[in-house]
This record gives sequence, C-alpha cells and structure tokens, in this order.
Amino acid sequence: MNRNKTLKNIPDFKLSPSIDKVGVEERVARFQTRSIKNEAKIQGLKLVLNMIDLTTLEGKDTPGKVRQMCYKAQHLHDAYPGLPTVAAICVYPTMVAEAKKALGDSGIKVASVSTAFPSGQSTREIKLEDTRFAVENGADEIDMVISRGKFLAGEYDFVFDEIAAIKEACGKARLKVILETGELASLDQVRRASDIAMYAGADFIKTSTGKIQPAATMQVTYTMLCAIKDFYLKTGIQVGMKPAGGISSSKLALHNLVMVKETLGNEWLNNEWFRFGASSLANDVLMQLVKQQTGHYQNADYFSID
Repeated sequence: MNRNKTLKNIPDFKLSPSIDKVGVEERVARFQTRSIKNEAKIQGLKLVLNMIDLTTLEGKDTPGKVRQMCYKAQHLHDAYPGLPTVAAICVYPTMVAEAKKALGDSGIKVASVSTAFPSGQSTREIKLEDTRFAVENGADEIDMVISRGKFLAGEYDFVFDEIAAIKEACGKARLKVILETGELASLDQVRRASDIAMYAGADFIKTSTGKIQPAATMQVTYTMLCAIKDFYLKTGIQVGMKPAGGISSSKLALHNLVMVKETLGNEWLNNEWFRFGASSLANDVLMQLVKQQTGHYQNADYFSID
C-alpha cells in the first residue's frame, strides 16, 4: 500500500519550513572541520565504497560497457584484499537485464533510472511504462525524476500524485526520487520538494541526475537530511538519502558521512539508507586506501576507469 494512503495527515506543502541559508552554511562549515584519524579514516573510506551506486548513464552505453562496470563493482581492486563491493550499479532501463545477468548472485543491487530521465518531460503513462519495463527486467531500485516544471509552477498535488503512481508501479523495488536541486533555485524549494517526495512514498530522496550543476552541494544535502529527520520524528518512517553529482573526492565523501552521523545518527550509516551517486568517486577512494596501506599513492592507471 502506498505511503500516502497509510499516513493520516498529509501536510499543506505550501507551508513547508523556510530555511535559514546562513545557518545552513555555518553548520556545513563545521562538518568540514572534523578531524578523522587514520583508523577511522580507513573504516570511513571502506564504508564510502560500500555506499556507492556505480553509474553509467550515457547515450553511448553498450552491453559491453555495462558488463565491464559490473565486473568492477565486484572486483574494485583485487590487489587490496578485504574490500567491500559497491552497493549498486545504476543504468538505463534497456541495460537492466544485462546488468542483472552480469552481477549474478553477488548481492549488488541493480538500479535503473526512469520517468524520462533526466528531463522528466513526458506523459505520466510513458513514465509509468518506463518504470514497469525496468522492474520487469529485474531492477531492484528505481531512480525517478520529478516534474520540475510542474513543481516550480506550484502544482504540488501533480508532483505528489505522480510520485505516488510511480511508487505503486515499482512493486517491491525501492524508489529513489530525484529532485534535481540545481533547478530548484533555493533551499526553501529543496525542503518543499523533499517533503512532497517523502509523503508521496519515496524510499530515498536524491539530489540530482548528475546532468545539472550545481548538484550535490553539502548545503543542499544538509537541508534534505534535516527534512528526513523531521519526517522520521513525525511519522516514524525511515527514508534514505542519496547525494549524486559532483562528489568525486574521498575528502568530500567523508565530510558527508560526518554530516549524516551528526544529523541523523548511526542508523543511517549503511548502504540501506545512504548512497553516493558517483562514477569517479570509487577510484579516488581506492587511491586513498592504498595510500593509507603503503604510504604512497599508486598511479591512477592502476585502477580501471569502468
């Protein structure tokens, strides 16, 4: 049953809390000053690896490229024993079956974008068919985009109903709702879109498609984490978070983990409830782990691109 049918009190989204932008910036700045010692850093970097949705979303994607990415997802760096796998790989719906076959029983999830990604400019019926196609081909997770034009026009009920319909089409697959925060103009709008997505049934809220800048800034992610916290306190329902786009360094990823821990707590510090949408982050994390182990950096050529 959809969450909007089980929750008794759906708020007026026009009344979503306004955001103190200066306060958010000051809070984020403090997260970036936390000192992380060597052992904790190694644990944190391995946790980051295990939270990554390794992604390829290009028009030139081929079955061979997807198979190669799936191999990398399972063998991040065989010269370093004991590494975790990534959480999931993320592909277009037409590549879901190929990814599912390549990953086998590895336990790595297959996520698929849908709903006319990345623009969202299509009819609801086509978006629903897009979603059903991905799920029927084996997608464990669906990453949908909201209709930003409708949202920015103030048609909040339209956005709510569309998310709820996609959630129903997902069946057992988990739903990540992409807000595309770079197009929302303000933190107030980010908070409002987060509230709509969660009340409509999102299992995760996600910053960006990775196609628009700015993407996953820490200010935006913190605003969304606070929305998740308020929603949890009001409903008892846990919702995940996925910053995506622009997180390519280990340092920034660790700052995000600090922010999650201090805002939501340890319950969210696992790949069931927190993910990074990234394509280049994994290699930077691997370079940092090898540096911690050996005392020097390996050349980037030692790590596969895909």
